[in-house]
This record gives sequence, C-alpha cells and structure tokens, in this order.
Amino acid sequence: MTRKEKWKMKRVGTAILLTIFLEFSALCVFAQEVTLQGVADKKTYLSDISALLKTPWQKQGASNRTVNIVCHGHSVPAGYFKTPVVDTFNAYPHLLHKKLKDRFPFAVINVIITAIGGEKSDSGASRFEKDALSLHPDIVTIDYALNDRAIGLEKARLSWVSMIEKAKAKGIKVILLTPTADTSARLDDPNDTLNKHAELIRTLAKEYHVGLVDSLTEFKRYIKGVGQLNDLMSQGNHPNRKGHDIVVKELLEWFPK
Repeated sequence: MTRKEKWKMKRVGTAILLTIFLEFSALCVFAQEVTLQGVADKKTYLSDISALLKTPWQKQGASNRTVNIVCHGHSVPAGYFKTPVVDTFNAYPHLLHKKLKDRFPFAVINVIITAIGGEKSDSGASRFEKDALSLHPDIVTIDYALNDRAIGLEKARLSWVSMIEKAKAKGIKVILLTPTADTSARLDDPNDTLNKHAELIRTLAKEYHVGLVDSLTEFKRYIKGVGQLNDLMSQGNHPNRKGHDIVVKELLEWFPK
C-alpha cells in the first residue's frame, strides 16, 4: 500500500470515528434532556385549564367553555366494586367530578368514562381515537396496569406510548395512573409484576413529561402507616370507596386552586 493510500484510509477512519462520536454525543444529550425533563410539574401542567375552570360566565365576551375530562382504562375507572356491581358514584371519575365542582363552582365540567371492565391497554389503545379522543377532551387519564400483567411489559409499553403520543399530538393533557393494589400481589417485592408495571408507568410519565398519579405508592403508604390493605378493597382486585378516595386526592393535586 502506497503512502498516499495509507493517508487516505487514515482520513476515512478519522471521519468515521468523528461521525460515531457526534452521534453518540447527540444521544447522550437527548438522554440527559429526557432525564432532566421528568414528570410534569403539578403546579403548572394544568394551570391553564384550572384558570379556565375559575372563569365566571359573562353575558358579553365570555371566555369560559365546557371542559372535558376522559377517564380511559379498565374496571377500576369503570366503577366495578364487588363484581358484577358497578358503583359509579363511589368510583374516582365521579368523585373527581364532584370535587372539581366544589373547587371550581363557575365551571362547566364533563367527566366522561370510556373505561371497560376486563380490558387491557392493547385493546384500549386500538379504540383510543374513536372512543376517547373523538370526545375532544382537555385531559385524558389512563389506568390499565392491573390488567396489563396479562399482556406483559413490552406489549403494554407499546400500547401506553401509542395513547400518550396520540393525545399529545392533539394538545391534550395526559395523566397516567399506576395501579391500585391487588391482594394477590406481593407489594413489598420489586419483582412482582404489579410493581414492574407501576415502574413502567412512572418511567413513561418522565419520558413524555406528562402527569402521574402514583396510586400504588399511596396504597403502600396507607398500609405502612395507617391500616391494612383490606381497608381499601371491595374485592381482591377492586378498591372500595376508601381506595378510590386515595386516587381522587392525588388527582386533585394536579388542579391548582
């Protein structure tokens, strides 16, 4: 090989290394931005919606309007207590509606349930546009982790990402919910599938900079500090009114007074 050929190969090699370095640096910056971004800020994420909810009706130039909140998911937001009983008015969508009306007496609010008992997130994602986004929501809550144990983390992630991205593309605010508890789960074992799915949801909330209601953490906090898991459950996998109250308390923190 001539000196000229060696020099040419050296230049090509240097260029390749430089390209690899730049691409790697870009990936590191992106990863750092995602890490720094984190879960949305409770004080500001829904501040524009909260401001709208505070606006009183005026005869001229009224700027208020109906605010739609869609609760998408499985049997818990659907209101199932001890199956087959559906206790709509003691489930968190209705309780949220009532609490928001107490907080924002001037507001016109619809809280719409698009949840289906027994559904998993892959099915929920397939009907998300037709059943949820078609209602023109300002906010969507997503709650599927209890049932997603049946489809696994990889399939669940794809389904949640699909819903999050479709909502964000339309400028809709998203609040993800980790699961309420299940008496069959080993809540103190980080490798239990319920804990794994809860961690997936926390990660997605950070990656997409959306809202997070960490129901499972709050249920664990109750068990550790106050009482027994059965205090919060109507049956093995469905919370009772006391359990739903815990979820509502966390949801309300996203609506500044």
